[in-house]
Amino acid sequence: MQSNRGPQGGPARDWDTDAIRARLGELAQQDPECARFGADEHRYRLSPPLPEAALRAFEERYAVRLPAAYRTFLAQVGGSGAGPQYGLLPLDEPVPAESDEAVDDLRELDRRPGFLSAPFPLSEEWQGSPAERCDEEAERTRVAGSLVITESGCGAFVRLVVTGPSAGQVWFDDMTWGQISPGPDFRDWYLSWLHG
Repeated sequence: MQSNRGPQGGPARDWDTDAIRARLGELAQQDPECARFGADEHRYRLSPPLPEAALRAFEERYAVRLPAAYRTFLAQVGGSGAGPQYGLLPLDEPVPAESDEAVDDLRELDRRPGFLSAPFPLSEEWQGSPAERCDEEAERTRVAGSLVITESGCGAFVRLVVTGPSAGQVWFDDMTWGQISPGPDFRDWYLSWLHG
């Protein structure tokens, strides 16, 4: 299998699953109305972790190696659910029925042959003109090598870079305003939300 896997930030560090689940329980108790942004979608719950075979099948199908922190999260903590914004989207299962149609469209794009294995082209924030925002082919090229992992609402999404030098980093993709900006790595992004 040919792939453009990119650096993955060294060996995977384990997640403290018990501590994460305990903190999610605390958040659910502190927010029984699920008033925190996005909590009404994920309700502070995670789906079961993904088996190694499912992770390996995804990676083989798309010729990528998932970034270490994300991969170990999926394998040890949960496959989707509680997380920043509207929560983590499932890796390979259908998205929840209540999700925005744009999520389905972006996932379809992410799963096109060669999209995930293409090198992620950006190294700094990109701000487009109104004309550039409407160019769908250019948009696809700008975000190649990244996977939509969270819906933020109003045409904004969080992407995880899976190839190239930025692999493992989350990027904020605001399609409405034509801006794509870098964020922290997956582990720091998730833990910042969990403890914020």
